[in-house]
Amino acid sequence: RTAAAFGYQGVVLSGRCTDPFSPKVVQASAGTLLSLWIRRTPQYLELAKELKAGGCSIIAADLRGTPLPTCPIAAPHLLMLGNEGAGLSEKLLDLADTTVCIPIDKHNAESLNVAVSGAILMYCGLGSADCG
Repeated sequence: RTAAAFGYQGVVLSGRCTDPFSPKVVQASAGTLLSLWIRRTPQYLELAKELKAGGCSIIAADLRGTPLPTCPIAAPHLLMLGNEGAGLSEKLLDLADTTVCIPIDKHNAESLNVAVSGAILMYCGLGSADCG
């Protein structure tokens, strides 16, 4: 729902992600799920490489990345978000053109969850997500 709200056209999920068409996900999406191109595949790395070869900039969310707002999000782009515990794999980080992070007060909170981080980063890239 967040991706659709911020103008993203699609979502790529690894094969280990929750089924995007499960009843709970469909209900939580409030119908916006049907407005997105969605691929859940174990070949997500190859798909990301294809999108990059087609002119899509790869932006990875990583704690070691350039803090926003100093790092503009290029258009068009593929925004990669990782597992909350482990983050993105080194293979995905190596594929990235840019890594970004969201500056937070680490005295009060160690990190943000992936849904909140994704929403903030998608907002920063509003209107620049066309990789089709």
